Amino acid sequence: MDTLLIFFALPIAVIIISAILEILLKNPIAVASLIFAIFLIVTFAAFDETFLIATLAYTLIALITAFIVHVLRRKHDNESNIYDLVFDLIQNNSGSNNNNSNNNNNNGSNNNNSNNNNNNGSNNNNSNNNNNNGSNNNNSN
Repeated sequence: MDTLLIFFALPIAVIIISAILEILLKNPIAVASLIFAIFLIVTFAAFDETFLIATLAYTLIALITAFIVHVLRRKHDNESNIYDLVFDLIQNNSGSNNNNSNNNNNNGSNNNNSNNNNNNGSNNNNSNNNNNNGSNNNNSN
């Protein structure tokens, strides 16, 4: 019974607890240190000194598990951040293209309106555009 507990149940429990602690603490060394402290207390409280070797093995398993979970979570976080960045760039890019084309159209229409205003001299809105553009033409014609 002790052999089954030492070689099967406790390592699986260490893996599960290490993964959960890594998600909570986000520090693999802290997880391994906590597992080592717990098993060190259990070693001298419930077992004898020979369980100290198993404690070191469980600490190593905890460190490896916590490191793997840490790397996988960072990779997942980075992928979602890259996806969000790409999505935002696409949205901003399409919005800025529309704004640029509108600005170009507005600039082109302002130029056309100022030309029309200089020729006709009868449209008040166009003279306002000229004033906004900095031209000093008045509607004296």
